Amino acid sequence: MSRLAQTHGLTDVQREILATVRDFVDKEIIPVATELEHRDEYPQAIVDGLKELGLFGLMIPEEYGGLGESLLTYALCVEEIARGWMSVSGIVNTHFIVAYMLKQHGTREQKDHFLPRMATGEVRGAFSMSEPGLGSDVSAITSKAVRDGDEYVLDGQKMWLTNGGTSTLVAVLVRSDEGHPEGTAPHKSMTTFLVEKEPGFGEVRPGLTIPGKIDKMGYKGVDTTELIMDGLRIPANRVLGGVTGRGFYQMMDGVEVGRVNVAARGCGVAQRAFELGVRYAQQRHTFGKPIAQHQAIQFKLAEMATKVEAAHAMMVNAARKKDSGERNDLEAGMAKYLASEYCKEVVEDAFRIHGGYGFSKEYEIERLYREAPMLLIGEGTAEIQKMIIGRRLLEEYRFQG
Repeated sequence: MSRLAQTHGLTDVQREILATVRDFVDKEIIPVATELEHRDEYPQAIVDGLKELGLFGLMIPEEYGGLGESLLTYALCVEEIARGWMSVSGIVNTHFIVAYMLKQHGTREQKDHFLPRMATGEVRGAFSMSEPGLGSDVSAITSKAVRDGDEYVLDGQKMWLTNGGTSTLVAVLVRSDEGHPEGTAPHKSMTTFLVEKEPGFGEVRPGLTIPGKIDKMGYKGVDTTELIMDGLRIPANRVLGGVTGRGFYQMMDGVEVGRVNVAARGCGVAQRAFELGVRYAQQRHTFGKPIAQHQAIQFKLAEMATKVEAAHAMMVNAARKKDSGERNDLEAGMAKYLASEYCKEVVEDAFRIHGGYGFSKEYEIERLYREAPMLLIGEGTAEIQKMIIGRRLLEEYRFQG
């Protein structure tokens, strides 16, 4: 176990789960990650292994066949998985956001129908908020749902859907004006629909098309797609929670879990970059000695390790705050912001330590260098996090004059 990023106060069960995941990462993910990433190949064997470990049911309550573990346990597992290959952590992240939203906001029928199969990985979740023209401005969503008897008809185009091809259940946020008069605030006229579909690309159910994978700089292996709805008919009982107009709040609740996840991913990638950097610094010789003995490199390693520790501590704090039932948007925003920024910096320092070899695809750090930037924008950009943090600070420190 690494001396960095230790988490105090864990139970024996949590430590056993983490040890199992860490062993799986070291044996099954790290040895093949770079090769699969360069081929942009979906890691089916790794996903099957995660199913066998029960990881897809980690946070799903025991009554639905899951392990009933905490967000902290999940975040620490994500940290370990991202240390091996960040794309794999993305495969489980969207699944758990949807499972969490169902657990917190779903009707009894929806929970009974989906959660047991999500716990085994038979049903795989994805969620969809973004659209081609809105970026971080969720209030500008144009996709819409119109009531037609016992069904809704959905039309519109969604963007940046992680697991768009491999998922079989997508939580889709659209505008629904039913029961919400003109002039209603945008966030009060949005609804989350639970859309079941077949895995794959093309028309995956009548009215629903997944065009294909988006070619990306990094974050390969996992399929990132568009989602096009053209007369997609969804039964009214697939409105999350059974009531329209609550979708924005349901999604934001899920995104808080997602931001803790992105922070955990940043911690995991940064840890791996540090491991690669500190190892290479002891192997590479210049001027008659290992470069690790040069003060400039020692300073760099010291800065990298401190950033790994700080990011891990903030991620753990945000997860524990959510587990306690308290509002954690401030802590999740801070953790996501710091961990993603520090991840980028630690990866770049490890890249610099490798010198020219870091630019070679033969070295793992080249992959990490392309993966880290995704964390700067996933689940909200740094600017969005700062807006959230600033507003919450002004709530907490309101001047009474």
